[in-house]
Amino acid sequence: MTKAAIMGYGTVGSGVAEVLAGNPEKIAWSARQGVELKYILDVRDFPESPFADKIIHDFAVIESDPEVSVVAECIGGATIAYEYVRRCLEAHKSVATSNKELIAEKGLELLGIARDNGVSLMFEGAVGGGIPIIRTLTQYFSGNKINEVFGILNATTNYILTQMNECGLEFGEVLKDAQRRGYAEADPTADVDGIDACRKICILADLSFSRNISPAWVKTTGVRSMTPADTAFAEEMGCAIKLLGRSLRRGDKVTAYVAPHLIPRGKVLYDVNGVMNAVVVNAEGIGDCIFTGAGAGKLPTASAVVADMADAVRHAYEEKRAIWESADESVFFDSDELVSRWYVRSSAAPVEMQRAFDGAVYTAGGECAVLTQPMDARQLAETAGRIPLLSAFRVLD
Repeated sequence: MTKAAIMGYGTVGSGVAEVLAGNPEKIAWSARQGVELKYILDVRDFPESPFADKIIHDFAVIESDPEVSVVAECIGGATIAYEYVRRCLEAHKSVATSNKELIAEKGLELLGIARDNGVSLMFEGAVGGGIPIIRTLTQYFSGNKINEVFGILNATTNYILTQMNECGLEFGEVLKDAQRRGYAEADPTADVDGIDACRKICILADLSFSRNISPAWVKTTGVRSMTPADTAFAEEMGCAIKLLGRSLRRGDKVTAYVAPHLIPRGKVLYDVNGVMNAVVVNAEGIGDCIFTGAGAGKLPTASAVVADMADAVRHAYEEKRAIWESADESVFFDSDELVSRWYVRSSAAPVEMQRAFDGAVYTAGGECAVLTQPMDARQLAETAGRIPLLSAFRVLD
C-alpha cells in the first residue's frame, strides 16, 4: 500500500479525492498495489467534506513524510504550484498534475528534476481533459515522425462559438450564459483570449517535436472579436468557426499559433461542438488520427490525474516521464508564413471585394465576406490594400 497526497482541494482536487475513494480496486489493479489518500493540502478547512480529516495546511507535512510516494498537484498557476512540485520531486515523490500553465512554462526544468531524482512527473490531464492524448503522443507515436498536431483545445470557447454558430447570438450574451453554466470562469481571460489554448498547444508541440516551445513565441488570437455577422457568413458558406491551436514542422523548424479558423462542413472538427475537445495528429505512415472527448470538467480531468498517479506508482522504479529538449527561438518560424485560404469580412463594396480577392462575395447588412485564394498573411495584407478588414482568419481545408 502506498500513500498519496493532494495539493489543492478545488474542482479538480476534490474530483481526484472522489475518484481515489470510489475506485480503489481498479486503481490497485492498475498500480499493482493499493493507493491510499493520506493528506489534502489547502489553505481552507472543509468541515462538511467526507475527507475533512485529511485536510492539512502545511506543505512541509507532505514533503517530509516518507510514506507519501505520489502527489497530485491541483493548485494551478506556476508560482506556489511550481515551488511545491519542485520540492516534491526533490523529495523523491512522483507528481501528477493537470496544470497546463506549469507544464508549458516550467515543464522542461521540472522534468529534469524528476529525472535527477528518479521519480516521475506526469500531466495527462493538462491537455484535453479526459482525452488520453499525452500517453498517445509519448507511446503510440514513439516510432513515427509527427508532421502536425492541431485541435479544439478549450471547452469554454468551443461552447461559446457553438452557441454563436447555431443560434446567431452575440459573444457577450453567450459568455454570460457559459458563466452561469459553470463553463467559464468569472474572469474568462485565459479562455476567450486563447491563453489556455496557447499553453496546451505548446505542450503538444513539445511532445510532438521534442523541442521546448515557449508560449511567448506563439501568436495568439482569441474569440472576443467574433460577431453574429461572422457566424452567419460562415453558415452561408457551409462552415463553422472554431478556435484552434496548431503546430507543425517545416524542415528542421517548427511553428505554433492559436486563432479562429473556418472549418468547412464535412471536414475534421466541423461537428465537434459544445464543451467537447478534439486533437488531430498527422504522422508519417499513419496520416490523420483524431481524438475527441470531454475537454474539461471535474471528473474527466480528475480521472486523468488519478490514472497518472497509478501509473507513477506502478512504474516507481522506471521513472515514467515525457522528454523534450531545450531550444531557442531559432528553431521557430513565423506562422504568418503559412499559406491558406482566408475568410475575410469587410464593409467595402462587393465589387471592391470581388476585384481584390477574386472569389464569390456574400453580402448581408451592409457588409460582405469572401473566401480568398491560398496566400500567406503578408500577401493577404497586400491584396486587401485599403479595404477595411473587419475580420480575417484562416480556412482549415
